[in-house]
Amino acid sequence: MDHLRKNGFTVQAEDVNDVGPIKTRHGVPSDLQSCHTAVIGGYVIEGHVPAPTIKRLLKESPRIAGLAVPGMPAGAPGMDVPGQPAERYQVIAFDRTGRTSVYSTH
Repeated sequence: MDHLRKNGFTVQAEDVNDVGPIKTRHGVPSDLQSCHTAVIGGYVIEGHVPAPTIKRLLKESPRIAGLAVPGMPAGAPGMDVPGQPAERYQVIAFDRTGRTSVYSTH
């Protein structure tokens, strides 16, 4: 959340005991689920998606449900580990039918 705030996003956090229903309601495919789920501009953001990628999404307005970074790859926003090199990871676009594609690679 700090990463998003530092990049100009207003973040309203809501802690819940069971995130499953939220992910299901927003159509996040089970294989893309991660630790955080956000909704911005009508899109679902799942996991540690970089702020510049979210800004690109909002600018381009593709016909998708959202973006996801499954797992918690080292080097993704908020997952920096001192002394550990960043992993290459993909941001995956998904639609309401479960179709996926690579949106960006970092």
